[in-house]
Amino acid sequence: MAITVFIRYQLDPYKRATFEEYARRWIAVIPKCGGDLIGYWMPHEGTNNIAFALISFANLAAYETYRARLRADPEGIATFKFAEEHKFILSEERTFLRKVDA
Repeated sequence: MAITVFIRYQLDPYKRATFEEYARRWIAVIPKCGGDLIGYWMPHEGTNNIAFALISFANLAAYETYRARLRADPEGIATFKFAEEHKFILSEERTFLRKVDA
């Protein structure tokens, strides 16, 4: 059964541009490490501190393999460090979803 990870980010609203750079970095890394990146979404109107990402996987085992690859990938490591250094993510929530089929 395929799963999609829905990530909700609470951002420092004054560092949205930095988060957008962070998201762009993941666009190349996520597929390389095994994730099917659906995309990142930035605030546009209304709430100015919430962003989202959606990434799909064949199953939870594929997700776990992906997470291990991310932590070993040089670009992934650099992107995690970028987030730690700039502190633009205040919180991050992950929800695992499955598609409802007819």
